[in-house]
Formats: sequence, structure tokens, C-alpha cells
Amino acid sequence: QAQLAESGGGPVQAGGSLRLVCAASGDTFSDYTVSWFRQAPGQVREFVATISWGDDSTNYADSARGRFTVSRDNAKNTVYLQMNNLKPEDTAVYYCAARRYGSIWNRASGYDLWGQGTQVTVNS
Repeated sequence: QAQLAESGGGPVQAGGSLRLVCAASGDTFSDYTVSWFRQAPGQVREFVATISWGDDSTNYADSARGRFTVSRDNAKNTVYLQMNNLKPEDTAVYYCAARRYGSIWNRASGYDLWGQGTQVTVNS
């Protein structure tokens, strides 16, 4: 199966931007629905954004829509999360998740592959 690794997190001032990267290896990544989740201290892991395996359709959490953009480059086995206009409430560990031919895109239980997470800290 594919393995996932996130990168691109770090500290940023409110209003700034980051681009997170999810790099996959070990399988044909184009067959996988890939999503971003985040988890803040004391909180459950919540859905952020997804991009589907078949038609590259995207969906976003209300908190992300209009500020975040998820995209993929299957030739590079890579999924991106461009985050603009970051807010302190975006502070969390961000995880890349994937499932081959996945269709349950907005729940953590819909995924069986996870990266290790990358920390995003938004300072006010």
C-alpha cells in the first residue's frame, strides 16, 4: 500500500499562508481519495479538505472553504493544501489521509492510511 508523509507546516502570522504537501509512495496514488484532517489539542480530528481519486473533485469544511485549496499532481504522487488568510483557530497538527477508491471523504473513519502529521501554528 501507499505510505504518506506530510511536510510544509510551521509557524506563521495570522493572515499569512502556508502550503502543506502530502507525498505518497508505494502505490498508484491516482487511485486514492486523499483528504486533509487537523487536530488541535484537546479536540477530535476534524475534516479540512478532500480531493477524490476519480474526477479530482474537491470538498471543504466550512472553516476552510474560500481560504484553503486542495490540489493534486498524480505524476508526482503529491497532494497539496494551500492555506491562505490563516487564523489562530487554524492551529493544529495537520494530517494527510488516503483510501484507495475512497468515497467517505469527510470522516476520519473513511481512511485507512495516515501520515505522521505536520504542525501548523498561527500566531495572532
